[in-house]
Amino acid sequence: MKQIEAIIRKSKFDEVKKALHEIEVNFFSYWDVTGVGNEKQGHVYRGISYSTSDIQRRYLSIVVSDEFVEKTVSTILETAYTGNVGDGKVFVSEIVEAYRIRTKESGQAGIN
Repeated sequence: MKQIEAIIRKSKFDEVKKALHEIEVNFFSYWDVTGVGNEKQGHVYRGISYSTSDIQRRYLSIVVSDEFVEKTVSTILETAYTGNVGDGKVFVSEIVEAYRIRTKESGQAGIN
């Protein structure tokens, strides 16, 4: 099992969520987060300067079986892509064990 963590633009969240459901990734958690990125210059909108050093993003946490890792990561990469600075990051890490609290199932049965 693997945990896929993705930090994406909030504007791409609905599109990414829909794409994940289409490949049968039907459960994941997400949070609104603020991060600090590489872009140091501010933006001016209607004469008001806005700092871009604090970036609003959405953080997704997804646990999938090993067979679904490549498909899930490629779906996120394709769907969240805009080609601009700040598209986000994807991290993959190993999950040692998973448990379903209600049934006490573990392993793959704990995440299905």
